[in-house]
Amino acid sequence: MHRCGGPTGRTASTSAKAGARCSSRAPDGNVEPLVARMRELPGWVEWKYYSHDLPPDLPERLVAAGLEPEDEETVVVAEAASIPPPSPDLELREDVEAFVALAERIFGRRQGTGFPKDAVPVVACVDGQPVSGGRVDLDPGVDFAGLFGGVTLPEFRGRGLYKATVARRAELARERGYRWLYVDALPTSRPILERLGFVKLTTTRPYVIPRAAD
Repeated sequence: MHRCGGPTGRTASTSAKAGARCSSRAPDGNVEPLVARMRELPGWVEWKYYSHDLPPDLPERLVAAGLEPEDEETVVVAEAASIPPPSPDLELREDVEAFVALAERIFGRRQGTGFPKDAVPVVACVDGQPVSGGRVDLDPGVDFAGLFGGVTLPEFRGRGLYKATVARRAELARERGYRWLYVDALPTSRPILERLGFVKLTTTRPYVIPRAAD
C-alpha cells in the first residue's frame, strides 16, 4: 500500500517495482488484514496493483474488501541522461511551499500530511507565478528515481511546462547519481513522456478507500 499525500507524498508500495521503497504482499491472497491496516493509517493511502501481481484475481479481492479502483496508469521508464535539459528561458524553482500550494489550488484541498523527506519539488512559473510542477523521489539505496505529482493549471497546458519540469527533475536525479527514472503515467502525461524517450514497462492501478460523502 502507499501511504501518501496525493501529489505531495508517497512512502510505501505493495508490490515489487523499479525503485519501490518497501513492500507489503499478500502471497496467500488474503488482503483483508492489509486493507484493515490501510484504514488505520493517516493521510491518503492507496494499494498499487500492478498487472503482473498475483494472485490473478487480486483486483476482485481488493474490491470485495471495500477498495475502489482509480484510473489505470502506465509505468514508463527512461535513462536520466537521455532526457534533454529544460529551456533556459523558463523559470523553474525547487520550492516546496509553492508546489504544495499549487497542488492545493488544482485539487481544491490540501493533500496529505507532509512532503516526503527524500523528494525534491520543481515548479514552473509564468510571470513569477507557479503554474506547473512535480516532484522527484530520491530514495536511498535504489537505482531508480520516481517522478510523481505532475500538476498543471488547465489554462497553462500545452505550453511545454510539464515537459520542462520532467527535464529538470531528470537533471536532479542524474546529479545525485540515479541512472534511471520511472513514472506512473496517466493518459494525459504518457504521450509527453514517450516523446521524451520513456518506454512502457507495465501497467498499474491504484485501489483506494472510498471517500466519505461530504
